Amino acid sequence: MSTTRGVLYVHSAPSALCPHIEWAVGGVLGMPVDLAWSAQPAERGSYRAELSWSHAVGTAARLASALKGWDRLRFEVTEEPTASSEGERYSCTPTLGVFHAITGLHGDIMIPEDRIKHAVVTDALGRRPLLESLDALLGRPWDDELEVFRHAGEGAPVRWLHQVV
Repeated sequence: MSTTRGVLYVHSAPSALCPHIEWAVGGVLGMPVDLAWSAQPAERGSYRAELSWSHAVGTAARLASALKGWDRLRFEVTEEPTASSEGERYSCTPTLGVFHAITGLHGDIMIPEDRIKHAVVTDALGRRPLLESLDALLGRPWDDELEVFRHAGEGAPVRWLHQVV
């Protein structure tokens, strides 16, 4: 089993959802999780937490799947690349849903050639401007919505979780 590391950033969640998030994350990681929740100043009545993890490749996808679609939940999950896998980034907001991108060694988003070609053709047909398509492929709408929540969490404590094999 190939392992990697990653980080789960819960940018904002209502207090009633916090224990359910811990349960869902613990189910994915196979161990109980007790996150250090702190108030999220960017949204009244919501909380934020971070969790660094070391687990099997594909854990970011499983975490994103476990958390997507929950009302008023904003989160991001990153997974570092390994010798046999690409890195990944998932961002989720209540209004936009889930964004997924493959990331390279330095965290840059890698856009597959066919998606760029599609964006060029869509622009040529007058359906969507190229710049707008490229922004979407890079996750800019998610970044724009999450930025205020990211800054509100600066200086928050980070906990590390390691799988015991």
